[in-house]
Amino acid sequence: MKLGKVEFCHFLQILALFLCLSGMNQAEITRSRSKPYFQSGRTRTKRSWVWNQFFVLEEYMGTDPLYVGKLHSDVDKGDGSIKYILSGEGASSIFIIDENTGDIHATKRLDREEQAYYTLRAQALDRLTNRPVEPESEFVIKIQDINDNEPKFLDGPYTAGVPEMSPVGTSVVQVTATDADDPTYGNSARVVYSILQGQPYFSVEPKTGVIKTALPNMDREAKDQYLLVIQAKDMVGQNGGLSGTTSVTVTLTDVNDNPPRFPRRSYQYNVPESLPVASVVARIKAADADVGSNAEMEYKIVDGDGLGVFKVSVDKDTQEGIITIQKELDFEAKTSYTLRIEAANMHVDPRFLSLGPFSDMTTVKIIVEDVDEPPVFTSRLYSMVVSEAAKVGTIIGTVAAHDPDASNSPVRYSIDRNTDLERYFNIDANSGVITTAKSLDRETNAVHNITVLAMESQNPAQIGRGYVAITILDINDNAPEFAMEYETTVCENAQPGQVIQKISAIDKDDPPNGHQFYFSLTAEAANNHNFTLQDNKDNTATVLTKRNGFRRQEQSVFYLPIFIVDSGSPSLSSTNTLTIRVCDCDADGIAQTCNAEAYILPAGLSTGALIAILACVLTLLVLVLLIVTMRRRKKEPLIFDEERDIRENIVRYDDEGGGEEDTEAFDMAALRNLNIMRDTKTRRDVTPEIQFLSRPTFKSIPDNVIFREFIWERLKEADVDPCAPPYDSLQTYAFEGNGSVAESLSSLDSISSNSDQNYDYLSDWGPRFKRLADMYGTGPECLYS
Repeated sequence: MKLGKVEFCHFLQILALFLCLSGMNQAEITRSRSKPYFQSGRTRTKRSWVWNQFFVLEEYMGTDPLYVGKLHSDVDKGDGSIKYILSGEGASSIFIIDENTGDIHATKRLDREEQAYYTLRAQALDRLTNRPVEPESEFVIKIQDINDNEPKFLDGPYTAGVPEMSPVGTSVVQVTATDADDPTYGNSARVVYSILQGQPYFSVEPKTGVIKTALPNMDREAKDQYLLVIQAKDMVGQNGGLSGTTSVTVTLTDVNDNPPRFPRRSYQYNVPESLPVASVVARIKAADADVGSNAEMEYKIVDGDGLGVFKVSVDKDTQEGIITIQKELDFEAKTSYTLRIEAANMHVDPRFLSLGPFSDMTTVKIIVEDVDEPPVFTSRLYSMVVSEAAKVGTIIGTVAAHDPDASNSPVRYSIDRNTDLERYFNIDANSGVITTAKSLDRETNAVHNITVLAMESQNPAQIGRGYVAITILDINDNAPEFAMEYETTVCENAQPGQVIQKISAIDKDDPPNGHQFYFSLTAEAANNHNFTLQDNKDNTATVLTKRNGFRRQEQSVFYLPIFIVDSGSPSLSSTNTLTIRVCDCDADGIAQTCNAEAYILPAGLSTGALIAILACVLTLLVLVLLIVTMRRRKKEPLIFDEERDIRENIVRYDDEGGGEEDTEAFDMAALRNLNIMRDTKTRRDVTPEIQFLSRPTFKSIPDNVIFREFIWERLKEADVDPCAPPYDSLQTYAFEGNGSVAESLSSLDSISSNSDQNYDYLSDWGPRFKRLADMYGTGPECLYS
């Protein structure tokens, strides 16, 4: 097989190294000052053998074992009495020894990058006794390197960034290639770097691998990314060396080298005068080719007649200038505004100031459009006061509104009744004067907040709103009363002068200087012998006993009328009654029992007796209810018909004059369905043993064509009869069939016969026979007319 150039070079290198080192791969026996070796039973012999280091080339591709070196001892006289053995790393598996000659061979291909050296031990033995004639000695077989590994970029591919407009020689990134060959032997691991792609923009240092810029003024806005290919080659870059490559992506980072510029020198916007404050009027933006913080801008109004009316701010996300309203617009006052707005970069790089000012100016004209505005009140909030004693029709105050438009349309006023549901106030539609419409009560509502509507006369849809707060002034129109419902008790063992209750008062009025109440007993109670009242002069009073010896048996409740007067002008008073109960108290004065009936109970029935009587009464009531229920149930019929028809009855007259009042029904099921007949009737007084046995059963009966035809003809006659009622009804017929020897025994069909019998006398029998008279009478009227 033909060898390529690279393989041929490798072969020559291996051959040269093999020839140079072949003389070194011998183990020379030299005398040394090593420790003497003692054999038991023998005199001391002096041995001297030192092993030189063996070398073997890696990646041997031959078929025969590779000769490594030779071991020899001075004890060996060449007569075959000595044998050599080998132990240690790779012994027998990689390295073998000829026990007679001491020659060492490698049986496998070795790779220095896997293991650079092997440590082995050699020993010479007497062949007959198998005892060592020399002490065991250690030696090293070192694997000689060849250039069989190309450089590799372990950290590749690389990404890096460098600012745009950087000067030539600016460092970008350093790349590093690693060669697995032995760096201490030859040039197999000596790497040099070169650039294969990326010129003329970038260059690389051959020895260090540092990539640098090679051109000035590289502009990110023109091209922001470059792809470089870097090569690392061993053997110092000479021919025959191995190489590896990696890619480097270089991104130009932005610098502020582009000033902002408005795409237009002027802008114009139209806005209605009704636009609320803080509304956005317009958005303008200056273009900046930079990105990130280098494109951040600020806007400001530097000149114009709208400095106090408008303001401009920046949108942080879009870098737009947002023009908003600061004050309300008024077409009648000013119809247009002109603004001079400047946009400037916030972060300016001094290195690029020579490119020009990093700001720009534009003109914005804002046209105010006229809008039909609602009336405007002269004040946002009107505050008014009125006394709660004011009479109906009292003037409280006046509100005023005007049409801000140039037409100055007249204004009419009204009150929003949603804010004055009780209609306490009225307003004059033309003048705006507010008056009372009902009597006022401060204690019910101290402040009324109402909304006044102002409408343009020419355009009622335009409505302005004004707000009025009406405060009701207090007058002394409420008498004082007890602050709470007092539960006052006096002990039977109370002593004279003992305090039994402290009372206070309240008043719904709200005088400016606060309340002052005065307490006293009424005239009729002033001379009572039981209790007295002491005014504490602090809006409270104390009730005291005047005697002892209170007894529930004598009097269990006392009523003490107390007179309370306020300090209003004019003053008001009221009489409040304090209920005092006599109670049995313990030694600490705590009430135990306050009802006088406790003394009467022992003379009557005990609690247990009352419970027994109540239980007997309840038992009797239950028995009465059971008896009544049983009697009602017996009156019900024992057999019931599940399909009882109550729409029409066949009346059986057992006595004269029964007529229609007899409501005992006849089962009409047979006339409605001639093909079935019910057999089973359910008894109410018998509980069926099995549920399904109580179900009705049906028997087929012979089909009688005569009856079916008879009913069908009567049905058709009823459908076409103009005198029939205009609703569903049950038509009842009596038909005994044809061919009877006795013929028909019924007189119900005589209405259609030629009988000369006259039934007009039925009309004279009264209302009970009116139906029969209508059916058999000779009158021309229809039956249901």
